[in-house]
Amino acid sequence: MADTSSKMLPLGTKAPFFDLLDTITDMTIDLESLKGKKGTVIMFICNHCPFVIHVMPKIIDMAKEYQKKGISFIGISSNDVINYPQDAPHLMKKIAFEADYPFPYLYDITQKVAKSYDASCTPDFYLFNTNLILTYRGQLDDSRPGNGIQVSGSDLRNAIKAILYGEETSPDQKPSIGCGIKWKDNQQK
Repeated sequence: MADTSSKMLPLGTKAPFFDLLDTITDMTIDLESLKGKKGTVIMFICNHCPFVIHVMPKIIDMAKEYQKKGISFIGISSNDVINYPQDAPHLMKKIAFEADYPFPYLYDITQKVAKSYDASCTPDFYLFNTNLILTYRGQLDDSRPGNGIQVSGSDLRNAIKAILYGEETSPDQKPSIGCGIKWKDNQQK
């Protein structure tokens, strides 16, 4: 398990547009139709990463809690499925159903979306306000597989609360740590 850190897209960045296949519904969906009334969490995740598996129950709980408050959650997998077939779309769909994902799980076949967000690891979290302006990027919390810290979602949760209460998001943001995105032909951006 190689540790890769977020590259930390600059705060204030407008969310790059995308339209991707939702592996759950088998429909192509775009960012505009998925964005939340008050904010949008975009997560680069995948099926097999132990870091993602470690935090997924908390992500699901948070999505269920905050979607009711106008915060949309969107999962995107950009991994190369030729060399990492466990991340193939049909398996994304299977895992999403088994875990009862309350959010779309999109497949970025070209990896252009991951590159446009400067995503580098799974999980990698981005929180945008109602105007799709980046207010937070980085880790869910300090928990990692095997470090003994309970998964709380505290970092992302505090950023979401700031949006909901009309407060400034703390600029003190830590990069996420996880498995590197599996780029095609071993080419990183």
